[in-house]
Amino acid sequence: MKELLFIKDYKDHEYLRTSFNQLASDIFGIEFETWYKNGYWKEKFLPYSFIEHYQVVANVSVNLVNLVVNAEVKQAIQIGTVMTHPDYRNKGLSRRLMEIVLDEYKHVDIIYLFANQNVLDFYPKFGFSSTGEVQFILDYNHMPAVSSKVRKLDACNPEDLEHIYHLARNRKVISEVFGTSNCEELLMFYCIMVFSQDLYYLENENALVIFQREEGCIHLYDIVSPRKVNLQTVLRTIVPPDCSKVIFHFHPDEHELGYEKQPYKTNNVLFIKNLTNVSLPTEFKHPLTSQA
Repeated sequence: MKELLFIKDYKDHEYLRTSFNQLASDIFGIEFETWYKNGYWKEKFLPYSFIEHYQVVANVSVNLVNLVVNAEVKQAIQIGTVMTHPDYRNKGLSRRLMEIVLDEYKHVDIIYLFANQNVLDFYPKFGFSSTGEVQFILDYNHMPAVSSKVRKLDACNPEDLEHIYHLARNRKVISEVFGTSNCEELLMFYCIMVFSQDLYYLENENALVIFQREEGCIHLYDIVSPRKVNLQTVLRTIVPPDCSKVIFHFHPDEHELGYEKQPYKTNNVLFIKNLTNVSLPTEFKHPLTSQA
């Protein structure tokens, strides 16, 4: 195999972006073109790729992220879309791309990623350690409902998307124990591609709330607002009488509510390379809506 061309940050190169999207679709069943066309693929998402004949054959993507850990902001990158075309596997391409990325970002506090079960032996070779997450669950005792105007937002409506993006850009961090900031474009990916039917605006709180209902349960994914929103007020607004449990997909700070904590069970394992020995909480949940 002849020497491949290395290239990064080519989002506005239509041919290469199309090839990247095709590989991501083939490997993971996801696509980024809708996100791009809506204007949310910005400079904080950087593919690092090997190219042959104008085709992306291997890739490691970098997401520039700030982690908030015990109320302190830490500079981080989150790695995602690590993928290789089947015809180019077992040639060390992912390893070479990882080495490039790790060298370029050795100045940050933390590098992390979520790995599927098939590659759990790969990342420890680069100094990453697997880290278990905790799921917070609340047995909900109903209180009188709060009268608040709730409007369902439409991910196909440009005005609604712009409203969400404005909230996201000015949001208060969801948790000061463990949260993320500077991730508004990642949130927009989830709003457009994952939770397009689950977006609700609470006017009294000036907050976007992303949640889903299933039998007897609310899955709460995010609360996005420029101010710290009272969690109990949100729950009194969105939890119907027939639901008795709330499952949080982020780290909630309101400890007085009395959460049950369980190991977070998922096919994707969190791996962390802690470059500056940041003191991480013993128990935490990374917010799903900023997971690459």
